[in-house]
Amino acid sequence: MNQKQLEAVEQVYRGEDYTFTCTLDRFNERIRVDHYDGNLRSIAAHIQSIFTNEYTKCIVKAKGEHVSFFLSECYTYEGVIQSYYSGSDAHLMTLYNGAWRRNSQTWLEEDQLLAAVRMKQVSPLKEKPLMRKGTEADAEKLAALYQKVFAVYPTPMDNPNYIKKVMRSDTIFFLIEENDRIVSAASAEVNRTYKNAEMTDCATLPEYRKGGTMRHLIMALEQELLRENIYYAYSIARSRSFGMNAVLHQLDYQYGGRLVNNVKIFQDWENMNLWSKLLIKSAE
Repeated sequence: MNQKQLEAVEQVYRGEDYTFTCTLDRFNERIRVDHYDGNLRSIAAHIQSIFTNEYTKCIVKAKGEHVSFFLSECYTYEGVIQSYYSGSDAHLMTLYNGAWRRNSQTWLEEDQLLAAVRMKQVSPLKEKPLMRKGTEADAEKLAALYQKVFAVYPTPMDNPNYIKKVMRSDTIFFLIEENDRIVSAASAEVNRTYKNAEMTDCATLPEYRKGGTMRHLIMALEQELLRENIYYAYSIARSRSFGMNAVLHQLDYQYGGRLVNNVKIFQDWENMNLWSKLLIKSAE
């Protein structure tokens, strides 16, 4: 992650008969509508007006009863986040400004990887490692971890100040340390309005990737979320990552589809798999 990144910006747009919240993400050349209310035709027209040439993908998290409307507006259905809206599903509808962004050369390969993930037996977990909740004091070491693991990442997680900012904005981190460095971490980006959280920012140094390290971290995050009265979790994983998709599958997340060329991550543009889960209290 050595390129200068622009942080995504959230904007609220209002008209006489509608409102919607949109994230403008110039680094990933996309806009994303996370919430909307009101006249759908007015909303669609306004979205089209801000979907300019600097963006090549538009994503709308549509409510189930509005899927047919967005299909009629030439959106493509790419997947579902189960229970996103306080127990109701969010359907991801997309528009594209460039043919290159719409097409994937790795789709069949990723289908085969997903089939292999589903066939894989659940690996035994090693003894629970010593984990703890992250704080702003960990920002420098977390940034060093993300910089080492990812050459490219969709958000500036190599910037300690950015990490502190997301922590203040209701993102929870859990981490594992060894020899005065963070060797594995994951976060939950909490949406208290809809009682959901995105499991994200999962990173482990290569030499620590055996024995269920990431599974332990995600399970710890899940129980922390339940303590915070958050009941629905989802994750968006690199479609080419066998390990991360296997972790989510083995933790009973349900596959919900694939987003084409969704973000710049790891080395290049990549497709991303959707996974969702209803959280339940586990035995301590």
